[in-house]
Amino acid sequence: MVRTLILMRHGKSGYPEGVQDHERPLAPRGRREAALAGDWLRATQPEIDAVLCSTSTRTRETLAATGITAPVTFESSIYEASPHIIIEMLQLTDDAVETLLVIGHSPGMPWTAWELAANRHSGPAGEMSAKFPTSALAVIEFDRPWAAADPGTGELVRFHVPR
Repeated sequence: MVRTLILMRHGKSGYPEGVQDHERPLAPRGRREAALAGDWLRATQPEIDAVLCSTSTRTRETLAATGITAPVTFESSIYEASPHIIIEMLQLTDDAVETLLVIGHSPGMPWTAWELAANRHSGPAGEMSAKFPTSALAVIEFDRPWAAADPGTGELVRFHVPR
């Protein structure tokens, strides 16, 4: 069974004066691009079984703007997570979940995608390594259970920047 991981960076955030980083909301552009990301997800990944989302305001607003309605777990540890932490969360995913969406931040999302991809010299990897902007999505497939999703065991099949 193929398992699909979608790593998404939150939408473009605003910088209101006096607002702590964790509480920063999306900018209008961020809402628009997150909605475009949701359209793309529905067209290319018709079934998302579960979502792991950072607890920050901008990641929550990104998820809402996508319109994805899969069951969500909000994880505070995604906020400043290293690839190691994100991969550990991935490995704890129930094998009943075939497609998992993780919404987080930079550098966690791009670095995790890079760590997991075995095909670092492919077209999608080249695009991703050049830039992983806000609302970008990396789609990685695994031919193994989540518990065995280790660095270098996934196949980066798509990289998409909704604009």
